Amino acid sequence: MLKEMIKERNLPEFKSKEKMLEIMKSEVYGYLPPAPESVEFIETDAFIPNYCAGKAISKKVDAKLTVKGQEFTFPFFVAIPKKEGKHPFFVFIGFGSEINARYLPVEEIIDNGFAVLHFQYGDVTRDNDDFTNGLAGILYPDGKRGKSDAGKIAIWAWAAQRIMDYAQTQDCLDLDFATVCGHSRLGKTALFTAATDERFKFAYSNDSGCSGAALSRGKVGEQVERICNVYGYWFCENYVAHSKDVESMPFDQHYLTAVIAPRYLYVASASEDQWADPVSEFLNCVTISEIYESHGKKGFICEDRLPEIGDEYHEGTVGYHLRSGTHYFSREDWQKAIKFIKSKMN
Repeated sequence: MLKEMIKERNLPEFKSKEKMLEIMKSEVYGYLPPAPESVEFIETDAFIPNYCAGKAISKKVDAKLTVKGQEFTFPFFVAIPKKEGKHPFFVFIGFGSEINARYLPVEEIIDNGFAVLHFQYGDVTRDNDDFTNGLAGILYPDGKRGKSDAGKIAIWAWAAQRIMDYAQTQDCLDLDFATVCGHSRLGKTALFTAATDERFKFAYSNDSGCSGAALSRGKVGEQVERICNVYGYWFCENYVAHSKDVESMPFDQHYLTAVIAPRYLYVASASEDQWADPVSEFLNCVTISEIYESHGKKGFICEDRLPEIGDEYHEGTVGYHLRSGTHYFSREDWQKAIKFIKSKMN
C-alpha cells in the first residue's frame, strides 16, 4: 500500500548525498553564511538560582562572533542537569528567548537526564523580508541577495551550529547524543541544520510541514507556491522560481531528509494539522528508508498502512509519531522524542 502511494507521488530519484545536499542549498534554502572568523562565549552562571528545584544549572550565554570583519552577538540559554556525568542534549531553536520559552518544558527535559541549549530565532535575524537586521544586515549590507544566497532559515541554521560550537567546549555534554530540534518553520530549520552539520547525531522535526518534512508532490494543505508568496524570505530566491510547478521540480523534500542518513531522524505530526499534512510527512519517512538501509542501518519500520493517532515507530533509525490535536509542540511530542532517543542509547 505505502509503496504504491509513494509511486503515485512521482518523486525524483535519489542522487548521491553530496548532490542532494547541493540541490537543497542552491535551490531551496540557500548557501549557509561563512563560518565566523572568531568565536567567543561569555557565560553568566546561576542565571536563575535554584533552577528546576535545584536539579539544574542554568546559564545565559552570549555568542560573540566576528562575521565578515564585523562583530555580531546573540544570546542563548542553557540548562544542564546537576547530576554528574555526560548528558545527552537538545539544541532547541525556539520562539521565545527566556529560559522557559514557549514549547519548552525544561524541568521535564532535565528530569529525563537531558540538557537543553536554546535560542530565539529573532535574536539572530527577524522573521520578515527585511535583510538589513541582525546577522542578515552583516551578510547583506544593502538588503539584497543573490539567487542562491541564504534565506532566513539558513541564517537561523547557521546560528544553531554556533551553539554546537559551544557544546563542544562543555565536558558535561554527550556529543554522541546531540539533537537539533524545532517546531513549524523552526522544524524546517532543524532539518536543514542537521543536513549541513554532521555533528548533530539526531534531527527532530515537529510539525514542519511544507518545505520541511512533508513531501511537496501530492501534498494537501499548504503548498510551495503559497509558502513562497507569503514567506519567500525563508528560502533562497531560486526556490520561489520553482514554486509554480511543483511537479517539475528536480527535487523534493526526501532529498533533505535523506542527506541526514545514516544519522537519526525523528519526525512528529499532529492529526488535525492538515496544513502541515501528516500523511506527506509520514510518507517521507517511508521513502527514505531505503537510503538508511543502503548504509547498513535499520530504516523506517512500520506497518504497511497510514498512521493512526497514538502510533509511534521507534524501532528504526528513522522514527515517527502521530498524536491527536493541532499544530503545536506539546509535552507529548517531547516525551515521545525523548523515548526514541533513549532507545538508541542502550
